[in-house]
Amino acid sequence: MTDPTDRQTWMSLLAKAPSAELDRLWQDTGLAPGYTYLRAPEAGGVMVRGRAGATGAPFNLGEMTVTRCSLKLDSGEVGHAYVQGRDKGHATQAALVDALMQTAQEAELRAAILAPLEQALSAARAARAAKAAATKVDFFTMSRGED
Repeated sequence: MTDPTDRQTWMSLLAKAPSAELDRLWQDTGLAPGYTYLRAPEAGGVMVRGRAGATGAPFNLGEMTVTRCSLKLDSGEVGHAYVQGRDKGHATQAALVDALMQTAQEAELRAAILAPLEQALSAARAARAAKAAATKVDFFTMSRGED
């Protein structure tokens, strides 16, 4: 049985991954499992909610386009995916990886797809943080000599 938090982690990673990078890594595996769609890739909208100050009352921020896909491998495992945007190929590949992660090929996929995606996303986060840190301004109050 797959750990639910582990599955949430890889599904989040697959959803956030750049489509071209996921496609390249998928093609490198050479896998071509048989599957049938339970829900063919389809685009739709979801409401994005936010909170003022991250702790305040929730409010509707706006809508975002997502593509969802559900499929079943010929061996019986079911994979799901929701990805931002209208990329049906990305949704299908993410659902395929989700389904295959529930098989004996988990370790192979973790090394060939998930680990490189995690490294790339971590590097992108670090670069974004470094760029933001370079613009940081530290404000301080100097003594005005009134005493």
